[in-house]
Amino acid sequence: MTITGKVLERIVAATRVSLAQRMARRTMSEVESLARGASPARDFAAALREKRNTGIAIIAEVKRASPSKGWLNQALDAPALAVSYQSGGASAVSVLTEKDFFHGGFSDLEQVREAVLLPVLCKDFIVEPYQVCEARWHGADAVLLIAEILDSGSLRELGQTAAGLGMAALVETHNEAEVLKALASGARIIGINNRDLADFTVDLKTTIRLRPLVPTGVVVVSESGIKNRGDVASMERANVDAILVGEMLVKSPDPAAQIRGLLGAL
Repeated sequence: MTITGKVLERIVAATRVSLAQRMARRTMSEVESLARGASPARDFAAALREKRNTGIAIIAEVKRASPSKGWLNQALDAPALAVSYQSGGASAVSVLTEKDFFHGGFSDLEQVREAVLLPVLCKDFIVEPYQVCEARWHGADAVLLIAEILDSGSLRELGQTAAGLGMAALVETHNEAEVLKALASGARIIGINNRDLADFTVDLKTTIRLRPLVPTGVVVVSESGIKNRGDVASMERANVDAILVGEMLVKSPDPAAQIRGLLGAL
């Protein structure tokens, strides 16, 4: 997530308030039952690995707004955008569901899941197993876990909750300590965010520097700052399995063509 530490604290605080309200309306056992009754999860990790010998996989993001830049696409049509991503060659779709700062919601997640055959990642600020169950109930095939806001025990618990529901967990990291914490928690998909949360600077060398810390067999996703085919090629050379791309696609008049360009398929 491309946000500073202080904003991150505000988002997590707001998330806990909203979560408490939802938990007061519906118990954990009820949400877990709804999650287990959902259609089977699609294999998110396999979708990212399939591109390993033919280039790189793209996780294309559905994001209406961000805390730092405000509205990115106020008229965004989530399912239509996801269909465009799929036609362009994306391997998976990420959907922002946080409502207060990103103007997302579970309705976007549900509509995207209905519209495409690709696995769908629920991107939110998950701090409790309840939220993992909510994500599965509303159709998510994978969830984002942010190492910066979770201790090792919570990372492990949330990852195990996801696995118990047939889902994958993408654990986002920003530095060496977070990568090691993610691996210690049992993470099988590691996201490396190239953006420095302290000053917003982006450096793709972050992925190149941290990639060797991740052992063979663990999927690596590079996040933030990937803008052109040259950037993608540098990630391919670093043996990265996938990239997550959002803002440039959301704002593009032709997202499918943008994805083909990133993949070198034009």
